[in-house]
Amino acid sequence: MLGATSLVLAFSLSMDSFAAALGCGAVQQRPSLSEALRVGATFGGFQLAMALAGWALGVSFAEQVQAVDHWIAFGLLLLIGGSMIRNAVGGEADDDAAVTRSGWLSLLTMGVATSIDASAVGVGLAMADLDIVVTASLIGLVTFLMGFGGVLLGCAAGPLLGRRAELVGGLGLIAIGTKILIEHTLF
Repeated sequence: MLGATSLVLAFSLSMDSFAAALGCGAVQQRPSLSEALRVGATFGGFQLAMALAGWALGVSFAEQVQAVDHWIAFGLLLLIGGSMIRNAVGGEADDDAAVTRSGWLSLLTMGVATSIDASAVGVGLAMADLDIVVTASLIGLVTFLMGFGGVLLGCAAGPLLGRRAELVGGLGLIAIGTKILIEHTLF
């Protein structure tokens, strides 16, 4: 039972990262295995770290984390998505140096934004009868694999979409942020 519960939890938490990775891959000019590894490792690492951090905070801070996590995720994804849309609509051509300079910052921001919910889940795990090391490791591994695969799938779709790939990626990130916000404020 422990394995099945942890696996379902890991897949659930990795969905936002998978969608963001699809967008990352779609805007790549050339499919890159190293980029897929970088995105997968970043997203997987953040999911693992945030689940552990949430668990460490424990029950005493559950309400404070859950009260703002959705707003932070929404804001970060809105900023990144808006920037991608602006670049796509404005027709700005990113040179390789600019992409490299901003790539890590954007990737780290997306890593944080898509894993904030893992911290809230981690708080809940402090109250559950689950092995946090196994569960957090599984969350990180599944998210790594989903991020890696998302970039590769996005790379395959990117040439078909052309410049619209960045527009679709930006809209996708804003949709993810909106979904997180709606789920936390209406339900």
